[in-house]
Amino acid sequence: MDKRRSELNIEGVRHTLAHVLAEAVLKKFPKAKLGIGPVIESGFYYDFLLLRPLSPDDLKEIEGEMRGIIKRGFKIVGKKVTPAEAKKLFKDQPFKLELVKDFIKEKKQLTVYYTEPGVFYDLCKGGHVKNSSEINPDAFKLNKVAGAYWKGIEKNKMLTRIYGLAFETKKELDSHLTMLAEAEKRDHRRLGRELDLFTQSDLVGAGLPLFTPKGALIREILEDYVGKLNKKYGYQKVWIPHITKPELYKVSGHWEKFKDDLFHVKGGTDEFVLKPMNCPHHTQIYASRPRSYKDLPIKYFETTTVYRNEQSGELGGLTRVRSITQDDGHTFLREGQIEEEISRMLEMQSKILSAVGFNDYWIRLSLRNPKNKKMYLGDDKTWDKAQKIMADILKKKKIEFKSAEGEAAFYGPKMDLMIRDSLGREWQVSTIQLDFNMPYRFSLTYTDENGEKQTPVMIHRAFMGSTERFIGILIEHFAGAFPLWLAPVQVALLSINDKVKEYCLQIIRELHKENLRVWLDDRNETLGKKIREAELQKIPYILVIGEKEKSSGLINVRERGIKEQKTIKLDEFIKNMSLKEKAA
Repeated sequence: MDKRRSELNIEGVRHTLAHVLAEAVLKKFPKAKLGIGPVIESGFYYDFLLLRPLSPDDLKEIEGEMRGIIKRGFKIVGKKVTPAEAKKLFKDQPFKLELVKDFIKEKKQLTVYYTEPGVFYDLCKGGHVKNSSEINPDAFKLNKVAGAYWKGIEKNKMLTRIYGLAFETKKELDSHLTMLAEAEKRDHRRLGRELDLFTQSDLVGAGLPLFTPKGALIREILEDYVGKLNKKYGYQKVWIPHITKPELYKVSGHWEKFKDDLFHVKGGTDEFVLKPMNCPHHTQIYASRPRSYKDLPIKYFETTTVYRNEQSGELGGLTRVRSITQDDGHTFLREGQIEEEISRMLEMQSKILSAVGFNDYWIRLSLRNPKNKKMYLGDDKTWDKAQKIMADILKKKKIEFKSAEGEAAFYGPKMDLMIRDSLGREWQVSTIQLDFNMPYRFSLTYTDENGEKQTPVMIHRAFMGSTERFIGILIEHFAGAFPLWLAPVQVALLSINDKVKEYCLQIIRELHKENLRVWLDDRNETLGKKIREAELQKIPYILVIGEKEKSSGLINVRERGIKEQKTIKLDEFIKNMSLKEKAA
């Protein structure tokens, strides 16, 4: 079976299993009310309104019932139905009736799929296997239960969401379960607490993480690295306030698209919103004075926090937050400068990812959905031109990419950089967005060689995407064991007793001269306990200092991940650290 056909088949298997799950739940809980049951990455889920919470035993029983349904055998058949037929069929299912009303309003064709001979019916657009013989009963598993608001809206009822995993073979399922177990060990929320990197407070609010000194130091190191790179590539640092009048976003087009995601601020009789993005502000810096073609490209950057009212049920650790810090940049340029500037941005992306150890990545070329053009600003000609420019650049540079319709920003196509972490999971981090529309909406101009007014092109880009999310990904990628240059504490100095304290302070002074980050543990604890705690903090180097080391002028070195210990001169250790820092 070719790859494309295989992907289509597993999608059909997962979609069909969602229906089988619903049938199994109804058999156990006849009064259950059905929500939706889509395919997701690696599996599927289905939402239910149940009379009681589910236990682990319930999940096992439902999974067993699903296998029984599959072995019983069935065909899955679809048919078009009228609104009246759909309402009659789902008369006892209020969520389905609500969907029927939605689809009627949107003038969508209603289709129902059922397992022959009519055991289970569901409102569905299709995409299934033809019969149960295509499903491997040993290659799926129900793996977790969570709460989910109906339609993702907090004022709606809370439903029970049952998640399932599904693959073509049991070997693939087992491999994925192993990966999930490892991912649980690396969960950045747990490691964030254990390594004292960030915390959450109910008094502050969900999705608003607080970074401790060590976590703030990681942020500072990353942002400083990216800031220096920006300056090296000709970007000028700017600063903008955190609030704005709503009119700014009405002109940009963001208000119509995102008004429900904004935080509103009132100051007397004046109304403001917390900024959810920075690009409209940057247009106003460009617009503050006349521009000539000789000035272009003009490149602005800053690291700043934006605020979006994400649904509380979707928030999680650092990967989904309401306060989003961006290493944001905007370039204003002529059309003939696009290829050179995007090439430079791709170069910058590569340097940043290489520095943090992400060498396995590809680009998703996010395009407009041609079937729903009303979602986007601009005309067909502008979009066709922008999308072609970006595709041509990637082809010319021989960069691996895949096109994804419907993933573009509302004002232009994007190059979204997708990394693969140490567990093989994919994450979107960097983005480069080509925008012919916003400069036009803000009436931005420059004077060309002939003295004529022209509209510049605008490129939006962020290399870490979100500092918070990027750190969350890094924590899981490295399992908290950061590379030397990024580790908040690079060296732990463990003293045996108070007699060696002065020698320890002398060592610290020498290490500080090399800008190394050092922690002295001079507590009145056993050496074994000190070593264990330093190892749990995943500190790259542990130096044990006793009277023997003091009298000989040496240090005992333990390197993270290496069993063998070394007793060497301090100068040699500093020299080795310096070389490793430079290599990073």
